[in-house]
Amino acid sequence: MKADGGNCSGAAKVHFHLPGLFEFDSFYEVFLPLFRERREFFYPWCDIGSVYGAPADCLWGGGRCGFGEADAEEALALVDAHGISPRLTFSNSLLRAEHLSDRKCNALCRTFSKASAGGGAIVHSDLLARYLAEKYPDLYLVSSTTKVLTEFADFEAELRRGEFSFVVPDFRLNKSFGSLGALPRELKDKVEFLCNECCPVTCARRKACYESVSRKNLGERDDGHRCAGGEYKFSRAMRSPAFIGVGDIVGKYVPMGFSNFKIEGRGLGSAVLLEFILHYMTRPERQLEVREAVYLDSALDLF
Repeated sequence: MKADGGNCSGAAKVHFHLPGLFEFDSFYEVFLPLFRERREFFYPWCDIGSVYGAPADCLWGGGRCGFGEADAEEALALVDAHGISPRLTFSNSLLRAEHLSDRKCNALCRTFSKASAGGGAIVHSDLLARYLAEKYPDLYLVSSTTKVLTEFADFEAELRRGEFSFVVPDFRLNKSFGSLGALPRELKDKVEFLCNECCPVTCARRKACYESVSRKNLGERDDGHRCAGGEYKFSRAMRSPAFIGVGDIVGKYVPMGFSNFKIEGRGLGSAVLLEFILHYMTRPERQLEVREAVYLDSALDLF
């Protein structure tokens, strides 16, 4: 098996979960038809498992805030046309019972419950998870990385919860190969690794960062916390000991029995999203053709 991303053994399939359901609609209007029609540009073993996100003013939102202006029906129609599952990022960690009646968030649930490939919701709050399971049973649930479960035993316990179809571990567990390899097959199928986190592995305030975002989405006072990671740089993420690159996926994770990988990127520019797609999904010798198809032409000036 080649470490450059060229081959996956047997019938292995890798499912990438991409950001920007509401932010990058214009990008996906160009990219998704390209991915469907020019498969020779991309690795044959990869597909798009879902596109995730939330509107900018979403009360239940978490992880990021202030991004996402696309219309919900239009966002659903776009992914439906390509048979891709949409996921609502409902990972607010500070929800209270009075927030469950929010009209906009409930309307989003009704809309995305109709997804032809099955709609999902990424959740942090157990209160919200119970509410969604009761009110919108057609939405599958994903346990959010915002829970910051850094102990493997806690992560494994989360995997064993029957209400979750997928669990995204804290990125600092990405290289816990001994414990990961010992998981039974049915639990490996539920693991969805966060590949390209830029936050330092030494960060002790990651949960506080997510709580700050949750407060903002609730319209509450900002506590002034700012992420220690600073401006996102893919090159810096690649130097992290927790980074999972395409060679790692093909050479290590797929042979161990894992197939789901999440790419972060909400709140970044679509040019950075394209770089993620080039790295993870595109054959190196066809990357220029993908750039040309998406944006590059002979009249383009950078400055």
